[in-house]
Amino acid sequence: MESILLIAVFTLLSGLGDAQGFVHAGRVWDGDGFNWIEALKSAAGFQFGVFMYWFAVRHLASQGVLAPEVQTLFWFSATIIGIAALSGQFMRWAVVDQIAAVGVLLGITWLMMRTAAR
Repeated sequence: MESILLIAVFTLLSGLGDAQGFVHAGRVWDGDGFNWIEALKSAAGFQFGVFMYWFAVRHLASQGVLAPEVQTLFWFSATIIGIAALSGQFMRWAVVDQIAAVGVLLGITWLMMRTAAR
């Protein structure tokens, strides 16, 4: 049970770190030039995210989850949800668009699980 909790914690931290990286990366070229502050925030988010991902993968492997597709699925889900939450835009979308986004996430989950099982 402890390993599963650690998987969840490290995956969420990885997703949030990478979400921060993506959100700040989208602001690197705001205005007329390169925004170094946003670039550094983006890089720090990605570095934190990958560091936490390595720990998540360690615990996933200890539970027999060895397929990179499945390992990535957990990270991707945490990251995309983190981006939607951090950007604040998801709640402004039309309901039909929110449903489509959830459907796409479920579709990616389906494909990753099916291809990893082969």
